Amino acid sequence: MGNPQRRLRLAAALALLMFGAVGVRLIELQFEGAPAAAAEGLESRLQHETIYASRGSIVDRNGAIMAHSVEARLVYADPSEVKDPADAAARLAPLLGRPVSELLPLLRPHNQPNSDKPQLYEVLARGVKIDVGDAVMALNIDGVRVKRADRRDALSQDVGANLIGFTGDDLGGLVGLEARFDELLAGKNGERVFETGRGSQLNKEIPGGYHKTTPARNGSSLQLTIDRDLQYEVQRILTAKLQAVKGIFGSATVIDIKTGEVLAQASWPTYNAADPDASRPADRGDVASNDLVDPGSVHKAIVLGAALEEGIITPESTVTVAPTIKVADKTYKDTHPFPSGTKITMPALMAFSSNVGTIKISQQLGAEKLHKYQRLFGLGQPTGISIPGEASGVVRPPSEWQGSDYGSIPIGNGVSVTPLQMTAAYAAIANDGVWVQPHLVRAVVGPDGKVTERPTPASHRVLSAEHAAQLRTMMEAVTTVKDATGRSAAIPAYRVSGKTGTGRYYATDGYGTGEVASFVGMAPADAPRYVIGVFAYTPGGGGGAICGPAFKEMMSFTLKHFRVPPTGVKAPTFVLQH
Repeated sequence: MGNPQRRLRLAAALALLMFGAVGVRLIELQFEGAPAAAAEGLESRLQHETIYASRGSIVDRNGAIMAHSVEARLVYADPSEVKDPADAAARLAPLLGRPVSELLPLLRPHNQPNSDKPQLYEVLARGVKIDVGDAVMALNIDGVRVKRADRRDALSQDVGANLIGFTGDDLGGLVGLEARFDELLAGKNGERVFETGRGSQLNKEIPGGYHKTTPARNGSSLQLTIDRDLQYEVQRILTAKLQAVKGIFGSATVIDIKTGEVLAQASWPTYNAADPDASRPADRGDVASNDLVDPGSVHKAIVLGAALEEGIITPESTVTVAPTIKVADKTYKDTHPFPSGTKITMPALMAFSSNVGTIKISQQLGAEKLHKYQRLFGLGQPTGISIPGEASGVVRPPSEWQGSDYGSIPIGNGVSVTPLQMTAAYAAIANDGVWVQPHLVRAVVGPDGKVTERPTPASHRVLSAEHAAQLRTMMEAVTTVKDATGRSAAIPAYRVSGKTGTGRYYATDGYGTGEVASFVGMAPADAPRYVIGVFAYTPGGGGGAICGPAFKEMMSFTLKHFRVPPTGVKAPTFVLQH
């Protein structure tokens, strides 16, 4: 069997080798698992704290603040440190304006969502006033702290509210330009990550422990094309006029014809953007870009503009009219009828808003060409003004026309447009036939103060300068001829060109009751600077009686505000019939 001592030594050596191999493997496993275990342990001790970015301001064209963020306080708690949650909730509730039932669960010890780690950071209130923050600190509640965090203030309150909109409690944009440009205004929050101890008494930041800070990037500011003083006045006039006739809604838009800048755009109803909860959601929309109406007779300028451009008429043309005209199964009549066989001029057609004359000219023009000019004037497509919810409108192609459409569409029925689209179309007539995209944003100012101007707005020619000037002259008859439909829009010492209209309101479930009255005009007519479109939905009546006077007041203020001198020449004298 061999030497027993030799066998013993061999067995001992084998045992030592086996235990050595096991020991080496145990050491290997320890070193292999150490990084993962260490990382897992560190992760369980990390806390994350948001560093809030400062939201950019919204200012008018002159730098006047309309909405901005102001210094405020954020109240938060570390629930693991709150000794008496019920008492803390009861003391904080009246200061923070939150019920105890909401605060108590936040103050009691609890874990982070979907984790077994304790929650060490709960926001109790954002955007509180500085003195409220001071009062919270004075309570000296263990675990409850206060730090700086901005609050959004709408300084203009209801002025431009339907354009600017408002933010939520977290300062995210909810409505209007605040929502449309939320990412640009908001910037990007930063974060502070730090290591804490473990255990109820050790949940504090470890000095010299792991920490990482990602700075916040503040938001950019928006400079609008709006003039705050003009916006206030236009809004005041619109509100007063509509309240006087118990109007349901209305809008007024002022456009600089050369640049396409919207200098004012008012809506009724409106609301206080500083207290949006006190309003109805229906009060917050921008009527000029969100609501659809039949343009009615303001559409006649498009028909005559197209007819001039296509050589169907000239400024000296006449059209033979009668009190009525029948198209398919529908009879159309004039509210200012001429005897059958009367030859009226183009200024007369405009002055007395002849449906019969417009339909006859449209028949010569043809449906295809009318549709072409509707599109060129910007109807049936969004303007791209940057307001959420902008409607496109509906301009049907001739392939979808039938029967009485050939009579209704030329006079602005069976066409759905936004008030802004029609105002921009008239701005093209005023701008020597060039349509310029209406817009509200003039520039973006970065957090570093760098100003980025808005790109040149899109534009295209609709009419020749000659034909646009001829059309403007025809429409001067509307405000100058005796008994014309737009006499109430005339402004002493200035020449005014424009058109009245009466259409229908296009609701989501069909046409609403009553009518939408309008006046869209420009001044000075001989060298236009501004176009204003006023629209009013008044089911109870009276809309036609307020749009012209509203335009007169708004345009008078606009011309004086921008120091436009009175017209130096008199309006032409018009021949009305032959």
